[in-house]
Amino acid sequence: MALQPHYKLVSRDTYEGELSRVAAERGLATVPYFALAAGFLTGNYRPGGTPEGSVRADSVQRYLDSERAPRVLAALDEVAAAHGGVEIATVALGWLAAQPTLVAPIASARTPEQLPPLLAVADLELTTAEIPALTEASA
Repeated sequence: MALQPHYKLVSRDTYEGELSRVAAERGLATVPYFALAAGFLTGNYRPGGTPEGSVRADSVQRYLDSERAPRVLAALDEVAAAHGGVEIATVALGWLAAQPTLVAPIASARTPEQLPPLLAVADLELTTAEIPALTEASA
């Protein structure tokens, strides 16, 4: 049995709290979908820009318009730089992978070029300081 919530750095309220508590108590696996927020957490879209060409432009724009967007992207950029410039998508997935009860985030690639940052999460080890820094930036 597994849960599949809409959960990521920029959308935490749908899972954190009661649902995550039940998952932990019952030993349920959690597999969050849209882990990269329709592409927003890849770093390809930044506040002040437009998500033209994105298949989910409306969703991306919603994230761009949020007050937390600059904080989250800055925190992701900082952690990515500290790990030798890994892709911020890798860091965003690494934060999810570090959350209790999460088995694996669901992130989709439409092209082979989009796979490396997704696969690199297996080799990324976020520090005990980086995880709460990312969590705080996304609050």
